[in-house]
Amino acid sequence: MRTVIVTDPPRAPIQKVDALAGFGVATVHEALGRTGLLGPELRPIQDGARVGGTAVTVLCWPGDNLMIHAAVEQCRPGDLLVVTTTSPCLDGLFGELFATALQFRGVRGLVTTTGVRDVADLRAMNFPVWSASVSAQGTVKATAGAVNVPIVVGGQLIRPGDAVLADDDGVMVVPRADLDRALDQSRARAEKEEATRKAFRDGELGLDRYGLRSKLTDLGVTYVPYQNG
Repeated sequence: MRTVIVTDPPRAPIQKVDALAGFGVATVHEALGRTGLLGPELRPIQDGARVGGTAVTVLCWPGDNLMIHAAVEQCRPGDLLVVTTTSPCLDGLFGELFATALQFRGVRGLVTTTGVRDVADLRAMNFPVWSASVSAQGTVKATAGAVNVPIVVGGQLIRPGDAVLADDDGVMVVPRADLDRALDQSRARAEKEEATRKAFRDGELGLDRYGLRSKLTDLGVTYVPYQNG
């Protein structure tokens, strides 16, 4: 592993990231062919937060948050910090002091495969976090890692400057080069969902709207009257 801090990587245009975040993770994920999701292990510590940001990536050693300190200096307004470790670690690598420093720099939140602590403080200061655990276990600052290098989370490659979207449904990445395609397909998906929503409000059944009756027949499903006893 290269121990390096990459400075000033190109970032996705924040206006496009914001527009994409407005559709929500589930819609964008479906619109892109169910790609980019970072997995169900990353859960929000708060309810109702919906953010999008440009990734500042951090690779730490387990139980060591030295490179998060190094990453703070590289953050700009609109960024979202994404932290992982060289091997699995659920220790509390991040807490309220880090969030205070990041908020000053305009960072929109944290996504981490590790644990976090000071959860009540993080909620009170409205700093959104998605993490794999909550843990009071402390860390050291002893081993070099990397900042703003490609990392893998949940089987998905995240490059510095990519768009990262997060809400109550989870976290996903959209490559910087795919933003325009993602916006077009997400708009189309949202329009389709709105048409379906209206149809359901008017009483139409999913069986009919999606043409599922014939599928039930093809699968051998039959309707039989209820017989008492």
